[in-house]
Amino acid sequence: MRNLDVPREPQAFVLWREAQDTRIRTRLGGAYYLLAWLLTWLFSDNPAELLAWGLAGVALFALLLALRLLHRLPAEETPQTLRIWLDRHWGLVLLTALAWGLMHAWALNDPAFASSWLIATLSTIAFSTAMAFNFSMRKGRAIVALLLLYLPGLGALAVDWHEQQAILITLACYLSYLVLALNRSHREYHNTLALELELLEQQQSLEQLSRTDSLTQLGNRYLFNRLFPMMVATAQRQREPMSLVLLDIDFFKRVNDQHGHACGDACLSAFAERMRQVFRRGSDALLRLGGEEFGVLMPNTTLEQACLLAESFRLELTRQGFDVQGNSLPLTASLGVGCFDPLRDDSAEAFYKRVDDALYQAKGAGRNRLVRA
Repeated sequence: MRNLDVPREPQAFVLWREAQDTRIRTRLGGAYYLLAWLLTWLFSDNPAELLAWGLAGVALFALLLALRLLHRLPAEETPQTLRIWLDRHWGLVLLTALAWGLMHAWALNDPAFASSWLIATLSTIAFSTAMAFNFSMRKGRAIVALLLLYLPGLGALAVDWHEQQAILITLACYLSYLVLALNRSHREYHNTLALELELLEQQQSLEQLSRTDSLTQLGNRYLFNRLFPMMVATAQRQREPMSLVLLDIDFFKRVNDQHGHACGDACLSAFAERMRQVFRRGSDALLRLGGEEFGVLMPNTTLEQACLLAESFRLELTRQGFDVQGNSLPLTASLGVGCFDPLRDDSAEAFYKRVDDALYQAKGAGRNRLVRA
């Protein structure tokens, strides 16, 4: 599965990982229960006399196998849907364990299985071992499954205590070992899961850093290059307006030259904060495109709406200026504003160029002004 498909929220990731592991580890299990019953039945003393019961057992384990294979993961992998899926899949696992435990007890009690009871017993040991080492995600449920596999057979052996005490004690001791092994497997599984969660968190932090301008905490050019084409395509597909505002701080080089780069960095941070105060809708994407150039992506926004917000930002910026070392410096910006028009823009690049041209017109016309693309 692609990395983009992995849930990022910790609780959802834990359930997603458990569901994936459970699904993978139960694919073949049902087939081996069916095979074990076939061997137990066919190698009994007289399979023909047990034909009806044998076929009934085949039908039962074939049905349980089919239910496992058909029980696919939900399309929408939310915590709620994953919990429901896990509960139902574990229901199939426990039902299969109970069915085999009863079959094993029958094979131990019925003389007709004198030639094949050992096959059933070895199969029980194999299934319980697989349960302890492969299904330790849910320790409580795995212990229940072990008991369902073992207790019917142990009960059957206890009926003939004097003849079967050696096998009974051996199986009981092995069951105690499996419970201990299950505890260890449970700890190891969740330790591995904790490491995966830690790696996921580190990956998210790195991705956030790769998308964020470290100085202004706005999105960076990399994020713009990813978002802009997708948002334009969405606007075109849904036939909704999508506006772009490009902003460039006027005479920013003078700030750096006259007051130093530290002051220039403070100016950029203040400019970004002013943008947040005006372009504060949740759908707007605020970005630093490089140097003193900024951008705002405004989905579902008409040209008039975008110009109104952009002009209010320009006027407020002109009025307030920028405070540095107790002095107020003038701070203005030139802006280009445009709305995607499929009749004029045959691509996202063409749309961007049209708005960028408007920005350069604003700068060429004397700066501190807004030009519509």
